[in-house]
Amino acid sequence: MSSEHSIKVPEPRFAAWLWAPIRANRGVYTKVALAAVMINVFGMVTSLFTMTVYDRVVPNNATSSLVALSIGLVVIVIFDFVLKLLRAYFVDIAGASIDREVGETLFQKLLALRLDLKKGSTGSLTGIMRELEALRDFFTSATMTAVVDLPFILLILAVVAIIGGRVVFVPAATIPIVILVGWLTQPALDRLSAKSMGQGLQKQSVLVETVGGLETVKATGAGRLLSWRWRRALIDHSHSSLRQRLIASIGITVATSAGTISYAGVVVLGVGLIADQQLTMGGLIACSILAGRAIAPLAQISQLLSRMTTTRTAYRQLNELMKQPPEGPTGEGIRITSLKGRIEFRNVSFRYPGAAEKTLDEVSFVIEPGEHVALLGRVGSGKSTIARLILGLYPPEEGLVLIDGTDIRQLDPVELRRNIGAALQESVLLTGTVRENIVLARAEVDDEEMLRVTELSGTHAFMGRIANGYDLKLADRGEGLSGGQRQSIALARALAGKPPVLVFDEPTSAMDAQTETALLQRLGAEIQGRTAVMITHRPPLLQLVDRVMVVDAGKVVMNGPRDEVMKQITRPAPAAPRAA
Repeated sequence: MSSEHSIKVPEPRFAAWLWAPIRANRGVYTKVALAAVMINVFGMVTSLFTMTVYDRVVPNNATSSLVALSIGLVVIVIFDFVLKLLRAYFVDIAGASIDREVGETLFQKLLALRLDLKKGSTGSLTGIMRELEALRDFFTSATMTAVVDLPFILLILAVVAIIGGRVVFVPAATIPIVILVGWLTQPALDRLSAKSMGQGLQKQSVLVETVGGLETVKATGAGRLLSWRWRRALIDHSHSSLRQRLIASIGITVATSAGTISYAGVVVLGVGLIADQQLTMGGLIACSILAGRAIAPLAQISQLLSRMTTTRTAYRQLNELMKQPPEGPTGEGIRITSLKGRIEFRNVSFRYPGAAEKTLDEVSFVIEPGEHVALLGRVGSGKSTIARLILGLYPPEEGLVLIDGTDIRQLDPVELRRNIGAALQESVLLTGTVRENIVLARAEVDDEEMLRVTELSGTHAFMGRIANGYDLKLADRGEGLSGGQRQSIALARALAGKPPVLVFDEPTSAMDAQTETALLQRLGAEIQGRTAVMITHRPPLLQLVDRVMVVDAGKVVMNGPRDEVMKQITRPAPAAPRAA
């Protein structure tokens, strides 16, 4: 058979990222199933105890038999209590294990997410990650053990038939009704669950955007706009959630009502059978209890189906994220322990996702190892995009980005960035201490190296005057520090470990002239022998470079020695000839 007519392999019901942790915990779930079996058996024994007391003990006043039966029942109740605790414990253990393994896998996937394939806002993405809670709730839910109880419905009905004969038709008739109602509500629950989740992500997006930019929101008076968005998201989400809960409650209510009807029906029909001497009083009580037990798992199943709908919707969202190809090569990437620092762009074109125009258009240049190059250009010309492509944050749409002669798409992105010190345009700091922000859990950056780079970047000058020093806890994005202080810490982070390649995007834009001058004097010696790419609008930074490239409208329009290019840039335009 030709490859054109090859058989399409169906996707597995559960993806490997979820199925593998479940399979790893199958031993724990086996124990849960065994506990559920014993609990169901003990439940039937309780009903038989009641029947025996009414039919044997009461008529014969057999007190000694009652004592023996009571002792046996106490033993069974104790075992039942212990088994229920063990079942809950094992379910929690399995759920926690699955939550931990799946959570770690998802977070690693998030770190490796290709930025050009990232969909939605930051709030939407964090909302999708939050759906992990729905999976955890499902796997730690006691209602999941109701699946084990289902086969016992038939066993219970068989016992009812043996004891009460025709009485069994009452619970047997209500069971299909409960199942049918649960089945009919599933499509609506699926639809509403997906809609409710989408609106929940929208609400999360507004919330994250507001909290993340609260200072800007207050300063610019954007509160009214965001309040309107929040109110709209709240209304939409509450309406769909209300309809979802209403439909879910139909199945649960029908199951509960069916239990009541089953109990009452057994009693009514049983009274007639007692009159005909086809059933004893104890048999009627036992059948009524067992009929309720036969319906009880269905009520739990109705809750399980409602929970399963939410879980299935969450699984689809998370699985879409897991299906995204990771950054870097499809196989095992080339791991370079140290870079020489040669950077080459060969006919590189790039456009951001959703953009109509190219940000870079057939850009070609070479930066030799140890060379210091500045990228100049107007806002939006593509300078920062070149830095992002050097770091492998985005793959080129066309052409090649080569690091030491190797296509960057073949390199392991984590190892690549470990060899590049980057200080990007926005100096984003993480929540935690100043020390953690500089060291970033890198084994090669010890206290001595941290102090060295903080002296270089100027961080040590102000950290010595701040309480707690390097153990000062920073709020989100380094709030509480000035822009220059944040840039100084970001520079120390980039220089730590002496990476062979440095990429700086406006590294001194928030610093005053005196601080900038002192920093540049220290950086001059530090970057010797290392490849450095500087993106700047500030002339003082040009003293660190040998060559200047001017970028305009996504193209390199000038490229040459610093002094020659700067002469061309600063040369006054020729005056227009005067009219005669």
